[in-house]
Amino acid sequence: MRIDYHRTLIADTVRNEAFFAALKAVIIPGVTTVADIGAGTGLLGLMAHKLGAKSVTLYETAAVGAVAQAILKANRAKGCTLIPCHSAEMIDPPRADVVVSETLGNYAFEENIIDTLNDARARHLKTGGVMIPSRVTQIAAPVITPRVHHELIAWDRAGHGIDLTFARNMSLNNAYVRSLDPRELLDGGKSAAQIDIADFAKPQKSTRKGEARWTLRTDQTIYGFAVWWVADLSAGITLSTGPGAPRTHWEQLYFPLLEPIHASAGELVTFTLRSRSSEQAGTHLAWSASHLDKRDRERARQTMDLDKGYLL
Repeated sequence: MRIDYHRTLIADTVRNEAFFAALKAVIIPGVTTVADIGAGTGLLGLMAHKLGAKSVTLYETAAVGAVAQAILKANRAKGCTLIPCHSAEMIDPPRADVVVSETLGNYAFEENIIDTLNDARARHLKTGGVMIPSRVTQIAAPVITPRVHHELIAWDRAGHGIDLTFARNMSLNNAYVRSLDPRELLDGGKSAAQIDIADFAKPQKSTRKGEARWTLRTDQTIYGFAVWWVADLSAGITLSTGPGAPRTHWEQLYFPLLEPIHASAGELVTFTLRSRSSEQAGTHLAWSASHLDKRDRERARQTMDLDKGYLL
């Protein structure tokens, strides 16, 4: 991974200040021990050190760990120890009062934070310790403007009587990182729905399923669905990647439809998102949407799968 990616993390002051505030809220100077899992260049671990943590153990398996080691030395960070392995590979790790891990992607779980924190809670965290984040909630909303949809169906505009439908459908079986305005969402985003909550106080499954449904108050055309997350870092401190939230290096995910849903007032639209994540196989995503009449009878259903969007 190139160093420039880590520059984007350092440049994300919203992210950085939220994690700093969360650490400050739980660290007792000279007492609290901290484990920073997926440390990157070591920023969060150094924040904990500056806040007076008794000791900080940083885990980083990627090549950037060498950068973190140099930065720790440059900052004379005594009490900070870098372990160049994945935290799950560490045999008999030291237990910490606080585990912090910013292993979140645009899709919240794509960097395997679930498996990482399952292991961290079981083996790295002291009884009664604090996990940062403690919970991640995924949120979805229908997209009612054609901007991104129009971009994705460029295949239809090739002209000359050439049919590119096969490639078009592959494009629509992909998830896209996009920045959406609340005005592009149903009800300006006010009807956004929680579709999944991962509570890291207890074991979580890496196979997830989230669902939502909306009853339309007016006639609407639905072009796709926006998904984002909110992380609870510590009491009263959250970090959101949603439209309208303070801008971060993360954006929303746009899940397309094969065809827009044209629905009348009183009818319903549903959205289901399934995911499966692992270190070995990466992240698999599949989603579906249904259009139901006023009596809850299904009029049409569309299913999309990320696997269908890849060239083999």
